[in-house]
Amino acid sequence: MAEFTMELSDEQKEVRDWLHGFAADVIRPAAAEWDEREETPWPVIQEAAKVGIYSLDFYAQQYFDPTGLGIPMAMEELFWGDAGIALSIVGTGLAAVGVLANGTEEQIGTWIPQMYGDANDVKVAAFCSSEPDAGSDVAAMRTRAVYDEAKDEWVLNGTKTWATNGGIAGVHVVVAVVDAELGSKGHASFIIPPATPGLSQGQKFKKHGIRASHTAEVILDNVRVPGSCLLGGKEKLDARLARAREKVRKGGERVKNAAMATFEASRPAVGAMAVGTARAAYEVALEYAQTREQFGRPIIDNQGVAFQLADMRTSIDAARLLVWRASWMAINGKPFTAAEGSMSKLFASETAKKVTAQAIQILGGNGYTREYPVERMHRDSAIYTIFEGTSEIQRLVIARTLAGMPIR
Repeated sequence: MAEFTMELSDEQKEVRDWLHGFAADVIRPAAAEWDEREETPWPVIQEAAKVGIYSLDFYAQQYFDPTGLGIPMAMEELFWGDAGIALSIVGTGLAAVGVLANGTEEQIGTWIPQMYGDANDVKVAAFCSSEPDAGSDVAAMRTRAVYDEAKDEWVLNGTKTWATNGGIAGVHVVVAVVDAELGSKGHASFIIPPATPGLSQGQKFKKHGIRASHTAEVILDNVRVPGSCLLGGKEKLDARLARAREKVRKGGERVKNAAMATFEASRPAVGAMAVGTARAAYEVALEYAQTREQFGRPIIDNQGVAFQLADMRTSIDAARLLVWRASWMAINGKPFTAAEGSMSKLFASETAKKVTAQAIQILGGNGYTREYPVERMHRDSAIYTIFEGTSEIQRLVIARTLAGMPIR
């Protein structure tokens, strides 16, 4: 087990500086254009693939960093560049992690390379879980997967929503209900190969922020996939369902808590994204306050502005420390006895919204225009308090954990 530290190793610093350079030289110059176009920034993704950032190998190296800091460090730097473009770069990782976590070696070797493509022909993948009536309430999921034993095929029907890369992806990973009586434990994940009949893109959402990231509905209409597309295989699924039924019979709350622990472990990465956006806005505001003069002196000399910057920096550093703590705990198997994963996501998300708003205030009228990036950063920051569990859900998880109550 790695000791908790706030000091990055030389190797980690080298990776951080490499990512920062890519964010500064490639992502930032393209940010305003792709935000206006509201399209997937394929040229930027291709550049990321050429240098090795858009690849499974890179994210695997960061994910298995024994300090737990690889992923939050990478997320912070990329999202410092631009949230919309960064989400387009890292979005495929959601689907890849789904396969890595649940798939067989053969499935991992077959499908993950297809998710990324190569530097000359980049692909994206989509992870499809949320539904119109099942966001925070995952037990309300309606998409069904029914096994056709005669053909050894699964038939999927339903609608997914808020899917990053939904419809434009080659490979889709879809979570569906196979046993409705088991709630979230009755779910399974399926690979939908490229060009599978019955899968189509529904509504593409025109969003307030992160506009360079494609978000859409995915429609599944009698989608048939081979039995080999069930992640983990049917034998493993049948055994898991049998254990879940036994646990439900003895006490269903333990099943729900185990599921919640999985969500807890993924939330610090979103917190790191929020830290990156907040830090970017703070740096713009700091530079502006140091160079903008009013009444013959820089506006940072005014206590009202200086105190705002002090609060912004303090909140950003506090958010990063919460993210790092939760990330270290997760990689080292430390239990989140106080919902530390939700704590990090909650505080970092709220910090990003507050700091970006303060940055606009410091820039005044300039901050309200698209000539300066803080306007875009403020729009982008709104998503952090919504996806991967709203701030209200984070507070509920924390409160019920502290009270020793089951998390529903």
